[in-house]
This record gives sequence, structure tokens and C-alpha cells, in this order.
Amino acid sequence: MGEPLIDIRSLTVDFDDGHRVVRALRGVDLAVQAGEAVGLVGESGSGKSVTWLAALGLLGGRAQVGGEVLFEGRDLVGAPVSVLEAVRGARIAMIFQDPSSSLNPVYRVGRQLVEALQLHRGMTEASALAEARRLLDRVGIADAARRLRDYPHELSGGMNQRVMIAMALAGQPQILIADEPTTALDATIQAQILELLQEIRRDSAMALVLISHDLGVVAENTDRVCVMYAGRIVEDAPIDTIFEAPAHPYTAGLLAALPDLEGPRRRLAAIPGVVPEPWNLPRGCSFGPRCPEFEAACEAAVPPALELARGHRAACIHARSGAV
Repeated sequence: MGEPLIDIRSLTVDFDDGHRVVRALRGVDLAVQAGEAVGLVGESGSGKSVTWLAALGLLGGRAQVGGEVLFEGRDLVGAPVSVLEAVRGARIAMIFQDPSSSLNPVYRVGRQLVEALQLHRGMTEASALAEARRLLDRVGIADAARRLRDYPHELSGGMNQRVMIAMALAGQPQILIADEPTTALDATIQAQILELLQEIRRDSAMALVLISHDLGVVAENTDRVCVMYAGRIVEDAPIDTIFEAPAHPYTAGLLAALPDLEGPRRRLAAIPGVVPEPWNLPRGCSFGPRCPEFEAACEAAVPPALELARGHRAACIHARSGAV
């Protein structure tokens, strides 16, 4: 494999809440190749969304970001606003899970799409309007010319999410970050949106990062999976490896919680406890208190990520011998 399209190295994020400084990300390493589809999974609070908000400089003044985010040979961490604005939307686009909070409710859909096209591609208003119609057609919105005149509240949740995808595509990005894009949608619309993302990826050779808590969704739509827990990536492997031979107890626990579509019914095996608060992490391995493989050695130090096979890494002392 050649140089990654984007290479996140030792990424840390500290939040100052006015009373204390809390570390939310603790050294995230993640590289995405051109045209690759990567899934980022884990429970709420694991740091999935924060990773990409930090990479794009979207966390605000109370966040201190460390490490490197190398994109086309340039580090985005600490880069000038002008550099970040040239990257966001035009080169790296992001779709958020709640389109109703991402679209401006007082502007028509067409105006918002035209603005994105003029900003990222320098189009005239007339050409931007024609391209906006084409983009709505592309994402499966019928009668696009009429829908451009609608306000977001006049569209369904699924249609608003399609508008958000159209806006993300307006800049012809090289990477699309989809942050739980189907969470608020029903199952049928969810399947349509995911199919649309896959179709767009095939047509444009665009890289896709799919952030989700749903391993089933990730299994059907990505090539590789990164499992996050308490601000770190604890396992990174091709999709088939994750499902056939998970090396980290947390990954195994997530898979055990999935219902079987075939065979007899069984009680789901839930992972006990909850993700620890970032200001109250246990000693050593953060997953230790919830881990069925826990032993005293797990508290000695934070386990490093070990390379088990080509493209497969896991941060667990048991992964050395394949005991998990």
C-alpha cells in the first residue's frame, strides 16, 4: 500500500471545562487510504466523533489538540484557519447524524446547496443552481427543481439526510466522514442511505469513514474496522478478521451482543458496566474492570497496540498468544 490519504498519528484531545483539564483522546493512530472504506465503532463516549472533529479543527477554543493529522503532506493540527477552510468541505466532507441541526431552518435547501457550491467550487449562481438540481437528483430526491425551494422542515428526516449528503458531495471531496448518518432514520430509509453512500463511493473512488455503534451496518459497508474504547483504538483489522477472529475482549464482547439471524434464540451477552468517564479511568487497561480476561498484569500499564498479522493490531496483553 502507498502513502495514506490521511494519516492521524498520536492524536490527543484535552478539554478544559473550567474546573479541570480532561483527556478525551489518548493517542489515536489511524490511516485511511484513497478509496478505502473504514468503519469506526464503539460505545458512546469512546471518542469516535471527537477524533474527526479534532482532525478538522472543529472542537472550539476549550479543546487542546496534540499529535499530527497529515493530509497531502501537511499537518492540519495547529494549521491556520485559511488552510483548514480550504480542506473542510472541499477535500474532506462530514455528514452529521442529525440533519435537522445541521441545516439552517430559515434558508431554503437550494440556497444552502448553492452557497456550498459557490464556496468550494467557485461557481456562478446560475451554474451552482443547475449543479444543485443535479446533486439532488444524484442522491435520489424526486422533483429536485421543486425541492430546492423547500425549507428543511418541509422535508422528511430521510430527505434531509439526502440533502446533507448532496451538500457533502458539493465540494467533490476525497474523503467523506459519515458520523452515524442513519441513527435517526427508520430501517428502510437507513438501508437506502447506506446503499446511496456505497454507490457514490464506487462512482467517485472516494474514501469513506463510517462512524457507527452498529457492527452490522459497518460489516456491510466497510473494508476495515477500527474499534475504539475510552479514547483509544483498541483493535484495527480487516472486516473479515474482526468477525472471524477478534483479538481484543472488547471487540469480542461487541460481537457477542449481536443477535443471530439463524439458529435457536439465545439471550444476548451484554458487556457489564459502562465506558469509564475520561477523568476517572482505571489503572492500566481501561477495559480491565469490564473484561472477562482481566488479571493483575492488566493494571501494570496501558497495553500497546501489537501487530498480530498484516493489517491486524490489538491493544491487549492477551493478544500476544491469541488467548482472546
